[in-house]
Amino acid sequence: MTDSTYEVTVSAGTLRPQNYVGVTMPHRWTNGGVVVETEFTGAHLYLLAAAGCVLNDVYREAGLSNLPIDGVRVRAAGGFDPNTWSSTGIEYQVDVASQASANDIDHLVQAVDDVAEIPKALRSGTTVVRRSAD
Repeated sequence: MTDSTYEVTVSAGTLRPQNYVGVTMPHRWTNGGVVVETEFTGAHLYLLAAAGCVLNDVYREAGLSNLPIDGVRVRAAGGFDPNTWSSTGIEYQVDVASQASANDIDHLVQAVDDVAEIPKALRSGTTVVRRSAD
């Protein structure tokens, strides 16, 4: 990971921090939910969307492949141009605790990178339009 202005971490299962006091969100694929470590700013929420999607998709894709997953941690970092607030990019790192082979985990993480919806949407760009509340 490069030094960036903003960073978020999401984790579940055995890779959750012990005795964490903060935000824990329910999660359909894990007991105990997902721990979210971040500040509440627009920049952090932008990164959180990508990190949360990747964590979800690790569990989903592992389930489809019958790979046992004990825990997942995703760290996402990125910056923004201070003049335009355009993203300068997102980098993320995935840690997976599993009894599966390193090769199987590498294939899983690559498959997730290929299918994760939020990173895909961010890579392709989008428009955002404000509508008035009539």
